[in-house]
Amino acid sequence: MWSARTESSELSAVSGVALGVAQAGMKTAGKDDLLLVSLSPDTRTAARFTQNAFRAAPVDIAAAHVAATQGEPRYLLINTGNANAGTGELGWSAAMACCDAVATHMGVPVQAVLPFSTGVIGEPLPSDRIVAALGEAADDLSEDNWEQAAGAILTTDTRSKLRTVEVELGGQECRITGIAKGAGMICPDLATMLAFVATDVALEQTLLESLLVSAADASFNRITVDGDTSTNDAVTLSATGRSGVVIEADSPECRVFSEALTTLMIALAQDIVRDGEGASKFVEIRVKGGETQQAAEKVARTIAHSPLVKTALFASDPNWGRILAAIGRAGLAELDTRAVTIHINSVLIAEKGARAASYTEVQGQEAMDPTDLVVEVELSRGDEQAVIWTTDLSYDYVKINAEYRT
Repeated sequence: MWSARTESSELSAVSGVALGVAQAGMKTAGKDDLLLVSLSPDTRTAARFTQNAFRAAPVDIAAAHVAATQGEPRYLLINTGNANAGTGELGWSAAMACCDAVATHMGVPVQAVLPFSTGVIGEPLPSDRIVAALGEAADDLSEDNWEQAAGAILTTDTRSKLRTVEVELGGQECRITGIAKGAGMICPDLATMLAFVATDVALEQTLLESLLVSAADASFNRITVDGDTSTNDAVTLSATGRSGVVIEADSPECRVFSEALTTLMIALAQDIVRDGEGASKFVEIRVKGGETQQAAEKVARTIAHSPLVKTALFASDPNWGRILAAIGRAGLAELDTRAVTIHINSVLIAEKGARAASYTEVQGQEAMDPTDLVVEVELSRGDEQAVIWTTDLSYDYVKINAEYRT
């Protein structure tokens, strides 16, 4: 059995994972903006990275280093305030300089270091600041620094995202703990959000990668704030094996662990949405009755990405016609509009291609007022379904992004 802890004050350390933070002067003065993560020997790590064609230099390097170490890197280095994307060869050299510094300081091969960056795109990375602050981060390494680590990786976020799940496997308590950042440029396509998850169970590399793919597809790949996929998206899953529990593929323990991991990653993903830039609403888009899961997801994403739907959500305006229009332009062949129904927070809004006979504007307003909304669409074309989590679109989102570099 397993149990989830959701309060940061109850965050559980993972044996074999130490974290240290420092101030490299990359963003607001006096704020931690550099994180060094130490992984004990024999820790296995799987990673997924953005599919954006302009992905950042540190993403390419991290992917290469995961492969070079056959999934056994020893250190993760994360800086905020600068994405080191759109920086060409200079960006590559700067990221490698940071990896070289960690390798020299900690006595490991350079391939054992995975770099990650988040922040402004197109600005040269001041690697000298990171190198200068590295000693401070190394001296700060502790298994109890998860909360400090969660704060050090933030950019426009207003709060930290950190979660722990405890899993009982064969009478042994095991842990999964993770942190994430992200508030804007959120429409991950993992193949600006970052997530780092660790567990004390032992997993062989192929199974570790499979579990990460499955959990990421059910969590981070189901969120969107603004429809923009970052150049720097990445998520890692590290398994130290320190609990002594070994997870085998297709075992009952594997199924329990997979469920717990997915639960934790969904919680982190939803935390990102709830902290979306300028967001005042958390919205779950459920689409049922699709011929395929992909078709249902296509409709859900079309609704979630519609600026007109999102502004109506912000205004708490039951302008259901915008949802109807989004469904209609999602590209489903031969859609029978008369078979489509729409509910908002359990209120029947539309059926048979028109406003429901039972619907009133008072009902619609009451359905739209809460900060948490569920928009449910029934396509009546099959048995497949999909869920996407998103936000509204507010004045503050425009203000935050218009003033991002000023």
